[in-house]
Amino acid sequence: MSSRYLDFQREAWARLRAATPLTLTESDLHELQGINERVSMAEVEAIYLPLSRLLNLHVAATQTLHKATDTFLGSLPRPTPYVIGVAGSVAVGKSTFARILQALLARWPAHPRVDLVTTDGFLLANRELETRGLMGRKGFPESYDVRRLIEFMAEIKNASGAVHAPVYSHQAYDIVPGEFQVVDRPDIVIVEGLNVLQTGEGRATAPPRRREPPGRARVFVSDFFDFSIYLDADEAHIERWYVERFLALRQTVFRDPRSYFHRYSRLDDPSAIETAHGIWQTINGVNLRENITPTRERARLVLEKGADHTVERIRLRPL
Repeated sequence: MSSRYLDFQREAWARLRAATPLTLTESDLHELQGINERVSMAEVEAIYLPLSRLLNLHVAATQTLHKATDTFLGSLPRPTPYVIGVAGSVAVGKSTFARILQALLARWPAHPRVDLVTTDGFLLANRELETRGLMGRKGFPESYDVRRLIEFMAEIKNASGAVHAPVYSHQAYDIVPGEFQVVDRPDIVIVEGLNVLQTGEGRATAPPRRREPPGRARVFVSDFFDFSIYLDADEAHIERWYVERFLALRQTVFRDPRSYFHRYSRLDDPSAIETAHGIWQTINGVNLRENITPTRERARLVLEKGADHTVERIRLRPL
C-alpha cells in the first residue's frame, strides 16, 4: 500500500472514537449480521464508531460547502446526498459492514435518512448474460449495466426527486422484473458492490475501449462518491469464508426448491467443499485478482481484516 495513507493499528484507531456514543444494542447487531459472519460489540466500538464519527464530520463539512455554493450562486438550497462507496471481494463481509454502518449513521441527528443500495441490482439479467456468454463471469465488470448504474448515480446526486434502483434476488440469482428500490433524496446513500471503484483500466480481460467523442470525458461510478471504503483481507482467508458461507447456504437457502442453487443442497460435505473451492478458483478468485484488488488504492479508507473477520489495520488517505 502506498505511503500516501495514514496507517493505524486497531488500538490507535479505536481511540479516535472519542465520545461517540454506542447507539446499537445486541439485538440490533444480531439483525444486521450475515449468515456466517458474527460482528461483536467490541468490533463496533473499536472500528465502526470511529468511522461513523469521521463520516459524520465529513458529511457536516460537505453540507457546509454546498450551502456556501448556494449562497454564492444566489440559488435556493437543495440538499445533495452524501454518497459512500463500499468495495471489496465476494465473502469479505461488505453487506454486513454496510448494514451496520447504515444503522450507525442513521442515528446521528443531523442526517437521519440513510439509504443502502447494492449494485447487484444493476447486473444484467440472466437471459442477457446467457445471450452474451457471460454467465460464467457474473460479477465481473462486463456483467453489469454500467450505463444504467451511472445514470442512477447522476440522478441521486441531482436530488430532484425519487430515483428507482432495480432489485436483485439472491434466491433466484437474477433481477426481479418490475421490482424497484425507491431512493428519495436521503441525507446519505451507501453504495455497496464488487466493482464500484472500477475505472476499466488495466484489466487483462477488458474489451477494447470505446472511443469517446472529442471533449467528452469518461464517467465512472466512483466519480459520484464523496467517500470510499475498501474491505481487504488475505485471499486465503476470503476463500475460506466463501467456502464456509457456501456450506451454510447449503443447509438453509439452497434447500428451497425455488433457489437457483437448489441442486447444491444435495451435495455431501466433501463434494460441497470441492464445489465451493472450484467456484472460487475459476470465478470469484479470478475476479478479485484481476478487477477488484487493483482498485484498492483508489479508496479513501482501507480496512484490513484478519482471519477471524475482525479489522486489524486501518489505512486512511487524507484530503
